[in-house]
Amino acid sequence: VQLQASGGGVVQAGGSLRLSCASSGRFFSGNGMAWFRQAPGKEREFVAGDTRSGGSTVYADSVKGRFTFSRDNAKTTLFLQMNSLQPDDTAVYYCAARSGSLSIRAVSNAGNYYYWGQGTLVTVSS
Repeated sequence: VQLQASGGGVVQAGGSLRLSCASSGRFFSGNGMAWFRQAPGKEREFVAGDTRSGGSTVYADSVKGRFTFSRDNAKTTLFLQMNSLQPDDTAVYYCAARSGSLSIRAVSNAGNYYYWGQGTLVTVSS
């Protein structure tokens, strides 16, 4: 399974970006996916994900109301719409995939994901 993230860049605080993650078609549908991020000097953290394709979506508290997780199964692409960006959102963003479904609580655990994209850098200037 190959995941290719794109869409990162430099944006001013308050701006928006849309990240995309292209995935292998056979794997994409029916399986859960997520976005994680890692800021300089910090551990990787969960951003948003779903319990399964078409299931519940879970967001980190820090991005609720600002970020929107979505997927287009026909195009086998995952998206992350990021609005009202703040300097604290500066990080490398990774898409991740796994087989099967997870509980809402387990969606945020990076250890449950088998496949990872290469990451795309988002820089938010103040």
